[in-house]
Amino acid sequence: MRLQLLTAGESHGPGLTMILEGMPAGLPLDEDTINRDLARRQHGYGAGPRMKIEQDRARLLGGVMDGKTTGAPLSVFIENRDHSRWKDKLIQRFTVPRPGHADLSGVLKYGYDDLRPALERASARETAARVAGGAICRHLLAQFGIRIGGYVISIGEIRADLQALPLEERIQRALTSEVACPDEAAAQAMQARIREIMQARDTLGGVIEAIALGVPPGLGSYVHWERRLDARIAAAVMSIPAIKGVEIGPAFENTTRPGTQVHDPILLADADLYRPGVNSGGLEGGITTGQPIVVRAAMKPIATTLNPQRSVDLAEGREVETRYERSDFCPVPRAVVIVEAMLAFVLADALLEKLGGDSLAEMLPRFAALPRGRLGDVHLREDDPVFWRSEGQA
Repeated sequence: MRLQLLTAGESHGPGLTMILEGMPAGLPLDEDTINRDLARRQHGYGAGPRMKIEQDRARLLGGVMDGKTTGAPLSVFIENRDHSRWKDKLIQRFTVPRPGHADLSGVLKYGYDDLRPALERASARETAARVAGGAICRHLLAQFGIRIGGYVISIGEIRADLQALPLEERIQRALTSEVACPDEAAAQAMQARIREIMQARDTLGGVIEAIALGVPPGLGSYVHWERRLDARIAAAVMSIPAIKGVEIGPAFENTTRPGTQVHDPILLADADLYRPGVNSGGLEGGITTGQPIVVRAAMKPIATTLNPQRSVDLAEGREVETRYERSDFCPVPRAVVIVEAMLAFVLADALLEKLGGDSLAEMLPRFAALPRGRLGDVHLREDDPVFWRSEGQA
């Protein structure tokens, strides 16, 4: 791994800090590049009231001079505006763990005398720092013509019909949708369903699809399990709070089909090797194929609900109902950019691993020389090889 992304901070603390180590020197970078993605994370139908308080803005604190990265670790700070409501104030102790949260598991692991330290750090507020890091990774990938986008394909039981829409158009349409869904009819139905769930004092989950275009073949590896790129992507996406399932391409749907209808054929056109579909999600054997990378993330309905749930007061040792903490009703539209951020981080790491180099100037010519899946990029021997030659045999 060439890149390392660290975050620090609590949900209601002074702010969040992101450190991104391993970025090459010479990448033009300003705060607006990061702020565009931070703004996307804050807007979406079904967002909770905190998004009306926070106005996330990135402050670059290190790793950039004269508008370009230096190769040193990048540091970004994001202020928590809500911190002023909590600073130096007594708060009621938190003793009733909420089902589906890290409240109880955090206390059992770390031995806290209150539930709040667990929920403060486990909160999805931390993902703002990840989006900042992902925005920088996205910006690096863009220097090589690699583009990342995402959209919502379902919320609750409502599913978009995207079969006829090209991938690029899906991304563009999602950017103008309140629920980040490219299918306008489905988007309207999703908004209506979210309104219903708000009235019911409940929450909704859904499925997000993120894609990467322009990725060259050859990123990742099959030689060790932890180097397989599909595994690295899945782990990164699964680390997002409330994401409980990941598939590469239509993986679960593929299980219902025979193999001849699942695997993408390898065809030839004017000396170019190509595949007419993306059933593989753009990866084979843990390595990119040159096709679009397609990743789907299943987000559960978040656990904080206005309707109380059954739990136990750990201080009093009796069954009680949970107390409401402010949250979203449906965070799925806002989570699209978070999934994109984690995909961007993994792909940027894999690209750095493939190209090497300490500066953007070193990397660009190496990228231009990569094989692109043309027949001429493959150099096969003309004789039959001997498999596992015996010791001492010539």
